[in-house]
Amino acid sequence: MRIQIINGPNINLLGKREPSVYGSVTFEEYLADLRKRYADVEIDYFQSNIEGELIDKIQQAGFEADGIVLNAGAYTHTSIALQDAIRAVTAPVVEVHISNVHAREAFRHVSMISCACKGVILGFGLDSYRLAIEALKEL
Repeated sequence: MRIQIINGPNINLLGKREPSVYGSVTFEEYLADLRKRYADVEIDYFQSNIEGELIDKIQQAGFEADGIVLNAGAYTHTSIALQDAIRAVTAPVVEVHISNVHAREAFRHVSMISCACKGVILGFGLDSYRLAIEALKEL
C-alpha cells in the first residue's frame, strides 16, 4: 500500500509555530515515527506553501497512490482549485487538521475541500495523520 501525505502552508514550521496549538514536534520527527509504525505502508511526503504545487502533487499522486492524507492548511478555507483537484483524481483523500478548527476563529469553520474528500479528521494533534492512515488502510 502506498499513501501520499500532502501538507500545505506553514506546516513546515511545526515545532516552532504556535506550539500551544500545534505542539513542539516537527513534522519530520513525527513522519519518522509514522514510517516505523507502518513499515508495511509506503508513506510518501510532500509539503509546499504554494497552492499550485499542492494541486500538481494531488494530480500526480492521485492516480498512483492508494490514498492521500491532505492537510491543506489555510487553503482549506479558500481553495476551490484544491477541491477540483481532489474531485479529479481516483485516490481517496482524507482531510486532516492538527487542531480542532471548529474551536478556533470562525473563518476556519468552513472547508472548501471537505465535500470532495472521503472523510475529515481533526483536533487530535499530529495523531490526526495516524488516524487518517488507519482509515485509508480500511478502505
